[in-house]
Amino acid sequence: MLIINAIVFFITANLYRLAGLFGEYRIPVCVASGILFLVGNIRPSLRDKKIPSRRLRVCMQGSYLLILFCVSAAASMFYLLLEIGRLFSGEAGIWLLHLLNVFLVEAAVFWNGIIRVYLTSKQLAVKWRLLGVICGFIPVANLVVLYHIIRITGYEAKLEGEKLLLDESRKEQRICATKYPILLVHGVFFRDFKYLNYWGRIPGELEKNGAVIYYGNHQSADSVEGSARELARRIRQITEETGCEKLNIIAHSKGGLDCRYALSELGIADRAASLTTVNTPHRGCLFADYLLEKIPKNIQEKTADTYNRTLKVLGDENPDFMEAVRDLTAGACEERNKYIKDAEGVYYQSIGSKCNHAVNGRFPLNFTYYLVKYFGGENDGLVSTESFPWGERCQLVAVKGRRGVSHGDMIDLNRENIPGFDVREFYVNLAAELKQKGL
Repeated sequence: MLIINAIVFFITANLYRLAGLFGEYRIPVCVASGILFLVGNIRPSLRDKKIPSRRLRVCMQGSYLLILFCVSAAASMFYLLLEIGRLFSGEAGIWLLHLLNVFLVEAAVFWNGIIRVYLTSKQLAVKWRLLGVICGFIPVANLVVLYHIIRITGYEAKLEGEKLLLDESRKEQRICATKYPILLVHGVFFRDFKYLNYWGRIPGELEKNGAVIYYGNHQSADSVEGSARELARRIRQITEETGCEKLNIIAHSKGGLDCRYALSELGIADRAASLTTVNTPHRGCLFADYLLEKIPKNIQEKTADTYNRTLKVLGDENPDFMEAVRDLTAGACEERNKYIKDAEGVYYQSIGSKCNHAVNGRFPLNFTYYLVKYFGGENDGLVSTESFPWGERCQLVAVKGRRGVSHGDMIDLNRENIPGFDVREFYVNLAAELKQKGL
């Protein structure tokens, strides 16, 4: 259908010149071309008919329209160039009317497509929408941006549509319905906000597939021991109020250190079935040691004071920026690892990831990537691949090509669809594996 529509759009765009080729049939051809052009703009392809979401169908249709625009506009421009000699042979008016015909038709197709994807796509975010506006009239740059818009929106519609169908097909299986509920524990410098979920789209996907989810709800920054005490109270609260006996804990970044301390030192090991640490610096961050040594004390104190005052406003009772940073150093982690032992009866596993280039991570990960690489080699923008392994099973997440999987990508921080890695499905499989283990 796309090929047919591409031909129809080309004929309609060049109808001023092509109509004469049809002789006595030119009027029926013009009418048919207009009708087919209208139909093609309403429904450019039938490939979206299985997608159970109207938003995604409109998004995919918009992406198809932009593809059709590129194909038909390129063919029309080639045709115009073939006839450019008319400008210098006394038929300039004919050529200019032909150009006007092409411009109006292709503009209708373009704006139909771009409005659809702008209104329905979630993956374009602000960045590509702004670039589309800014580069719209800049030659070459506009084509590059348009290519990325088509690629992003087409992939989004396809991936999200397939995911909806997959979730519907396995709804009755409840593959994430673990024996014990799942406790999600955030990392340092973040909170469990109600309307801005630290874990992005992951909790919703887990719940769709039968999981019961709770959150740590501890403050954003504190020492490992301080955060561990908060989490221990939270774990006791959940188990006592729900009667669930135990929890499967999934902890990101520093949250993994906090949970290890809580299980080992604070008497709650019997309330945990498993601990999965995600991108946790079990052996610390060497670059943190370096920064604490090189950055002047007054700057450290000023930064800490600003952070602490801000987070108090946002709900933290007693945030401690510097204690949190110090406990992430390689030296501090080495000392804790000497006495913090894995709790008996708890299944420990760890997951890490790596960026392939610094640009994979958004600020400040694109900056810290080089620091971590200098001190520790391959990393996710914050944690080296040598630091995250802990437990019975260790898994490194990596994708081919220039794209990698950053520290933030592992919790869906940016809600970004990464080719080769579906973070939501990754956690669905993680929960399914816990269920298979009887946890």
